[in-house]
Amino acid sequence: MNSCVLLAEIIQEPQLRYTSDNLAVTEMLVQFPNSQKPEDPPATLKVVGWGNLATEIQQNYHQGDRVIIAGRLGMHTVERQEGFKEKRAELTVQQIQSVGSGSFTTSPAPARTPAVTETLPPPPVNVPSYEPPRSTPTPVATPVNVSPQVNTYEPTTKPSSYQPAEEPDPDDIPF
Repeated sequence: MNSCVLLAEIIQEPQLRYTSDNLAVTEMLVQFPNSQKPEDPPATLKVVGWGNLATEIQQNYHQGDRVIIAGRLGMHTVERQEGFKEKRAELTVQQIQSVGSGSFTTSPAPARTPAVTETLPPPPVNVPSYEPPRSTPTPVATPVNVSPQVNTYEPTTKPSSYQPAEEPDPDDIPF
């Protein structure tokens, strides 16, 4: 299954157009950091939306918006004016969600500490560690003057002798 999820920034305003069959198509460019090195430029990708999703993208998303995009990644060959063919990646949107605005930073991620630690209460002091409750032993009662029960089952009919079904001879092929 071809599925791709990106956190990206829209760098070109979504352009809405219609096919000859009156199907809405929106195209836009997004960029996202392609490595953890700050000196590397962000990657750019063409994103295409179809139908009702195309109209929604054009109405609700704009240049500078940060979005999470889920869709199918494809490669397309483009004929260049210089006389050669170029392959380009294109993401066909299946879902899109806004996550705020602003550009991405390509610096390494900060240490994983929650940003809300100042608002959390301090941990309690002298909290005993959790131990599961222990079961108390129960005395085993031993029956006194009880004789063991003996199984006295006797079948009413005798079992028939087993007769396996005759297996066909694999070399005997009827013509």
